[in-house]
Amino acid sequence: MSAPKIDKSIDLSFFETGVLCLQSKTEDISLNFTKVQERKTNIINTLYQGVQGLMKKGKIDIYNGFGRILGPSIFSPVAGTISVEYESGDENTMIVPKNVLIATGSRPRKLGDVEFDGNYVLSSDDALEMEVLPSSIIIVGGGVIGIEWASMLADFGVNVTVVEYLEHILPTEDLDISKEVERLLKKKGITFVKGAKVLPETFSKDGGVTVDVEIKGEKKTYKADKMLVSIGRVANTTNIGLENTDIVVEKGVIKTNEHYQTKEAHIYAIGDVIGGMQLAHVASHEGIVAVEAIANETPLPIDYNNVPSCIYSNPEVASVGLTESEAKELGLDIKIGKFPFKAIGKALVYGESDGFVKIIADKKTEDLLGVHMVGPNVTDMISEASLAKILDATPWEISESIHPHPSLSEIMGEAALAVEGIQIHG
Repeated sequence: MSAPKIDKSIDLSFFETGVLCLQSKTEDISLNFTKVQERKTNIINTLYQGVQGLMKKGKIDIYNGFGRILGPSIFSPVAGTISVEYESGDENTMIVPKNVLIATGSRPRKLGDVEFDGNYVLSSDDALEMEVLPSSIIIVGGGVIGIEWASMLADFGVNVTVVEYLEHILPTEDLDISKEVERLLKKKGITFVKGAKVLPETFSKDGGVTVDVEIKGEKKTYKADKMLVSIGRVANTTNIGLENTDIVVEKGVIKTNEHYQTKEAHIYAIGDVIGGMQLAHVASHEGIVAVEAIANETPLPIDYNNVPSCIYSNPEVASVGLTESEAKELGLDIKIGKFPFKAIGKALVYGESDGFVKIIADKKTEDLLGVHMVGPNVTDMISEASLAKILDATPWEISESIHPHPSLSEIMGEAALAVEGIQIHG
C-alpha cells in the first residue's frame, strides 16, 4: 500500500507527548467584526431562551415592568408589597409576597460628570454594542473589566492605552500575576499609564476624545477615537423603594447577614447590590443560600476566601484564596511554589507557553492559602484549586493526585511540588 500524499503547504510535527500537530500556512486573514457581534448575539439569545425555558418549567410568573417596594399599606401590614409599573401606562400590578429577594445588580460607575453617550464615551455595556471598532481607545481603569477589554481590543488591532490610578494593574490580584499580565499585554502593543489621575473636567469630544491625565504632579494630554470608562460599578439601590422599609444601606450597598437577610426579616438581598465579590457565580450561590434560609433550612455561609475569580483576558487569569501580600499582612509564615507553563508539554503543543501557577502555603500548618494562575485555560483549571481549598488540602495532597499527561493540569502537580522545591520538570 502506497503512502498517502500530503499537501506540501502543511507541516507535520510530532511531539514526544504523542500529539500530532498540523500547522498550515494561511495568509490575508482579517477580522469580520460584524460576524463577531452576530455570534455573540446568537449565543446570548440561546442562553436567554434556556433561562426562559427553566422559568416556564418552574412555573415562575414573570412581570415585565419596573418593580418598587411599598411600605405598610392596605395591601400588607408590613413593608414588602411590590408595585409593578408598566411603560404602557397600564394599571400597576400589586404583588403581596411572603418573602422578597432583591437582586437588582449594579451599573457602570461614571467618571466625574462625564456622561456615557454610547459613542465617544463608553461603559462596558456600551462597548458590547459597538458595530465598528475604533482605531484607538483610552481605557480608564486597569481592573478586571478594563484589562479584559484592553486584551480583546488589542487582539482586534485597536491601539489601546490603559490609564490606571494605582501603581499596578489588576490591584486585587497577586502582584506577580499583575506584573506578568502587564508584560504580556505590552507585547501586544498596549500602553499602560499607571499612578495616573484622569481629570474629567478636561474631557472634550470632537470627532474623538481628549482628556488630561495627571502623573506625579505633571499633566499630559491623551487623545483617541473613543474612551471606555471601567472604574467600577454602582449598586442599583435607588428608586426601588428601600426608603419605604427599614433596610439598611451602607456605603451604597444593602447590608445583610450571612444568609443575606436584611433588617426586614422577610426581605433578602444578593449579588452586586450587596457589594462584595461582584461575580455572577457568587450572586448565584448567594441566591441559593438565601432561598434555603427562606425555606427554613440551615445553609452553610459562603466562605468568600474559597471563591475562585477569573479574568477572561488573553492570557487568562484565575485565582482563589490569599495573595502573597495578604498572607504576609496577616502575619503568616508562608512558603511558595511557582511553576511555568513553558515546562508543560501540552502548553507547548498549544503554542501558549507564557504564564505560570503560583501556590502559597502556610509553613506551620501546611494549609493551602492561595493559588494564582496566568496562562492558557486557567479559568477552567482553577476549579481544582478551589476544591482543594474547600477540602482544606495541602500542596502535598495536590501533588499526590495523579494529573494526566499530556495535559495543562500537570502544572498544578508541579507547582504543588515546587512549594517544597522538589518539582520534577523544573
